[in-house]
Amino acid sequence: MIPLFGTVLAAVLGLAFGSFLNVCASRWPENESILKPPSHCRSCDRRLAWWENLPLVSWLALRGHCRTCHASIGWRYPLAELAVAILWAATVWRFLSSHTQPDFSDLAYTIDLANTVASIIFLWLLVALAVLDAENLWLPDRLVLPGIALGLLLGVTCASLESFLHLGGGFVVWEHMVAMATVSWFLGAVVAAAVVLAARFIFIVIRDQEGIGMGDVKLMAMLGGWFGIKRSLLAFAIGVVTCAVYALLMLRAPSIRANPKAWAKLKLPLGTFICLGGVVTAFWGVPIVLAYWH
Repeated sequence: MIPLFGTVLAAVLGLAFGSFLNVCASRWPENESILKPPSHCRSCDRRLAWWENLPLVSWLALRGHCRTCHASIGWRYPLAELAVAILWAATVWRFLSSHTQPDFSDLAYTIDLANTVASIIFLWLLVALAVLDAENLWLPDRLVLPGIALGLLLGVTCASLESFLHLGGGFVVWEHMVAMATVSWFLGAVVAAAVVLAARFIFIVIRDQEGIGMGDVKLMAMLGGWFGIKRSLLAFAIGVVTCAVYALLMLRAPSIRANPKAWAKLKLPLGTFICLGGVVTAFWGVPIVLAYWH
């Protein structure tokens, strides 16, 4: 029951929360409330009908244009909704596909459920941060800081479950496991952030200008708290490589080739690519790291 129903439900909820992500990504950079005014066309200010707010379906039905002023509705809207839906469905399938029915007395199910809830929140944050950085070169603290806390919360939660349900409980055992989870989270966050902070400092010394923003440093702290040292560095490496590939592809654009000086000053959304690395690491980080060390 859980694998099929849970996966479909996760995909539907992912579309809905992907739509909410689009609201945040459109309004936060303009310092607008995400609650007021109601959904409207950002070109002609017409309030949208209920059927124009259906995630993905409305964009397809309207063919990517406002039905009143015919202004273009960007590809970001359906892509963000689809990305969250796919990631949430894949997360539920990954953690819960081996369970045929809910059983909170089963340690494995309880831990998998905790991982599922934390992971879908974490993945939503990664997609939101990727969109905001791609469009605005902005990684807001209102998303990054809760993401950092989420890594600690997951570690402590899993440690508590392990202590009370598997090791027989006891305050001493629980206190020890929570302390270990906290230390692991702290080391991961600090080391991951320190690596990017060092790269930022070296760039400033060599070029006498800022090359990496502090938002990227905080983002790496979030990934370090979530993944630990090895996998967070993997996410960073994937982000740097994919960003470099993107930059090389852009060099072939006629507008860039015609004005190389403008290209030299162009800012790239490194945070977007680090988030992409975070998504890859969330699903395949463990086997990639193991393959590398072997």
